[in-house]
Amino acid sequence: MQIHPLITDSKTLASFCARIAKSPYIAIDTEFMRENSYWPDLCLVQVADEHEAAAIDPKAPGIDLSPLLDLMVDNEDVLKVFHAGGQDLEIIYNLTGKTPHPLFDTQIAAMALGLGEQIGYGNLVDAWLGVQLDKGARFTDWARRPLDKRQIDYAIGDVTYLIQIFPKMLEELRRTGRGDWLDQEMERISDPSNYENKPDEAWQRVRIASRKADVLGRLKALAAWREMEAQDKNLPRGRIVKDETLADIASHPPRTQEDLGKVRGLSATWKTNDIGNRLMLALASHTPLAKEEMPERDPKRPGLGKDGALVADLLKLLLKIRSRDINVAARLIARSDDIDALAAGVREDLSILEGWRYEQFGRDAVDLVEGRLAFAVRNGRLKMTRTQ
Repeated sequence: MQIHPLITDSKTLASFCARIAKSPYIAIDTEFMRENSYWPDLCLVQVADEHEAAAIDPKAPGIDLSPLLDLMVDNEDVLKVFHAGGQDLEIIYNLTGKTPHPLFDTQIAAMALGLGEQIGYGNLVDAWLGVQLDKGARFTDWARRPLDKRQIDYAIGDVTYLIQIFPKMLEELRRTGRGDWLDQEMERISDPSNYENKPDEAWQRVRIASRKADVLGRLKALAAWREMEAQDKNLPRGRIVKDETLADIASHPPRTQEDLGKVRGLSATWKTNDIGNRLMLALASHTPLAKEEMPERDPKRPGLGKDGALVADLLKLLLKIRSRDINVAARLIARSDDIDALAAGVREDLSILEGWRYEQFGRDAVDLVEGRLAFAVRNGRLKMTRTQ
């Protein structure tokens, strides 16, 4: 494989993209920094096909990334291969308003092949290629220039190995008949709505004990305000106000801006500065949370009483057994909210009641809930047995 020098100019990038656009699939990875910013700071993009690989410097003066971005989000003829690509997709979405499609995520594919729920890239390379990666450059400050050869070689390795692993995984998925199992997951992670920044939904990420509509209404207004402040200043949310402080203000709202000086987690200057004023305006604009937005009492087990919670536990035990038997990560087969919904009596619009998930788990799950299946121990091994 030909490894190109770091690409820092538009002409070289356009030529490289034109060549790899003829490939049936390419591997993509990014290096970014976001410790001190709201938006991830894209520092490097690595791309490879079967014949050549390169790292592209998005910080190079005057470089036009359009050919690269067009290849990723507008070219439907080229499959884009990522590993644990959620943050890569977020960056691409922020730049283009679109996500790569079609795509393949090797971490998700590994779940279908019995390699665990979140296998790291280094372990993936070791498992499929027998290569142990040098991790010496993983703590690089990718925003700093110049990058040395060791850093660039380390970064390019993330795609040169990935492009070798993908066809091997694809062959194994075809051999085991599990390729179709991944279609729904790949479509799910490529959905652009996953990467939208919605201030009105930011409150759902903040932990708070109260389930009162007025408290949650204040939290919603405050979290949306913080989100917009963080975006505008390009600072991490916690640099504006920490979650616990936001929850405290929602639960015990100050009457005046002067009272902000007494809030733990805020400096005394908030009682007179502009950002304190904007916080108070957000607080004043709140309305009680609408009934349809109210969270369940136990968000992990919606609508479950004590008996329903026990049924959910039995279903999760069944899931562990089925995951072991077919050597597939349990998380790929079923999610907790679907299991809890099934335990609560829901029988429609659940992914575990459709397609391969129904065949491998859902049918037995329904039979267990409805008394047609039971647990048994045979030769020291937990099994399922039919009761009727």
